[in-house]
Amino acid sequence: MIRNTLAAVLLALLPTSSGHAPPPRITPAAVDAFVERYREATGLPGAAVAVTLGTRVIHAAGYGRTASGHPLTADTPMAVASVSKSFTSLAVMQLVEKGAVDLDRPVRDYLREFAMADPRAAKITVRQLLHQTSGMADSAFREKSLPQPDTLEGAVARLRSARLAAEPGTTFNYHNTNYQVAARLVEVVSGEPFAAYLDAHVFEPLGMRHSTTIDTDRDLPGSARGHLYVLGRAVALPEPAGFGNGSGGVLSTANDMARWLIAQHRGVLPPRGVKELRTPSEQNDSYALGWSLGRTARGTPVIEHGGDLFTSTAHQSLLPDSGYGVAVMANTGMAFSDAGALMDGLVAMIEGAEPQIPSASPTLVVDVVFALLTAATVGLAARGVARSRRWAARRTGWRRWGLLPYLAPLALCVMIAPVFRVLARGRDIMGIQVAYLYPTFMIWLVAAAAAGVAVVVARLAGAARLRRR
Repeated sequence: MIRNTLAAVLLALLPTSSGHAPPPRITPAAVDAFVERYREATGLPGAAVAVTLGTRVIHAAGYGRTASGHPLTADTPMAVASVSKSFTSLAVMQLVEKGAVDLDRPVRDYLREFAMADPRAAKITVRQLLHQTSGMADSAFREKSLPQPDTLEGAVARLRSARLAAEPGTTFNYHNTNYQVAARLVEVVSGEPFAAYLDAHVFEPLGMRHSTTIDTDRDLPGSARGHLYVLGRAVALPEPAGFGNGSGGVLSTANDMARWLIAQHRGVLPPRGVKELRTPSEQNDSYALGWSLGRTARGTPVIEHGGDLFTSTAHQSLLPDSGYGVAVMANTGMAFSDAGALMDGLVAMIEGAEPQIPSASPTLVVDVVFALLTAATVGLAARGVARSRRWAARRTGWRRWGLLPYLAPLALCVMIAPVFRVLARGRDIMGIQVAYLYPTFMIWLVAAAAAGVAVVVARLAGAARLRRR
């Protein structure tokens, strides 16, 4: 293992050019032109892109500005969100290579503090955590809407009252807590805090000088904060409260992600370990240990992983047939998928196709519709309040039950998170997070709720005045 680590360090210091490598299919100028055209069409505030070929960096650059207004460069730290799972799985696999961890032994063998209210949890293996087949799921443990922990130890401790959604090893459920438990396992087995472990065993050996991992939204630096689109314009907003270390806490840069992609090409582990990283489970043949397996739109095999925060997105892709690697970070949220769209365009260029540029912000039409609905709702509410006395004079007794529909928007506001969970097949969310996903819809819904309450109160007050007379 020591020899492998030293070899990785020496390789990282070698020049990245090779006279025998094929010429790149895309150039830095072409990447710059595509990203700038995309930003101009959509209003994307800022992005970072890394493109590699084999052991060469084709291009690494930052575009636009951060949420705090500073120029975004190739060395600006940005959130990579769930791309972090690839780093966590590598950390676990390094311990496997050292013989300190066995993927097929129960997590409890290494992490005695890992306990759940469901006795079946004692059977969960380390591999099942990384394959997301542990049986943990949002439907049984609402990891987003519960009080958020501050540390990995706290993330594991709050599982003591949780139950499983399925028997371990039987079903796939994408659930961030799996990787938080895995990161805590790394801490306990290695004897190092997870951030220190990644620094010493992943970031420093690969030359990723500006990368780190954080615990919560409060730890996000200004450069890693993001935006929502409202009426086609990017609005900088803080990330909603959440815990992400191990599952989504890594911050990195375009230059650092280029080094990460090159390391994947060289082999971050001995061949057997790399094969484990990229072997899916029987329950889901498209998800391996922190990586997804699939094909591009043109049928090329791809090894990838996306990442979504509510105010930023990221994506990484490896194209093993050609040796290309691509990483993208964008400072707009998951509702807009800018990192994924940029990735699709860059992969299309690699495959010799023309990248697609949106004609405008994809949410602009929807935003305009809800803006008009909000204005109309406020106007109708003002009219209803103004005519409340006339309404009260015409209606008495049971007919006033007709006011109940006016309270429907208020009821939906209160129940928006449970309704979303049903529509999203059990995925957990908080009410404020729904607002980040659908900002103009929620503005209209809150306006409609306030308008409905105002009309009901005004009409009931008018009826009360009439009774007193």
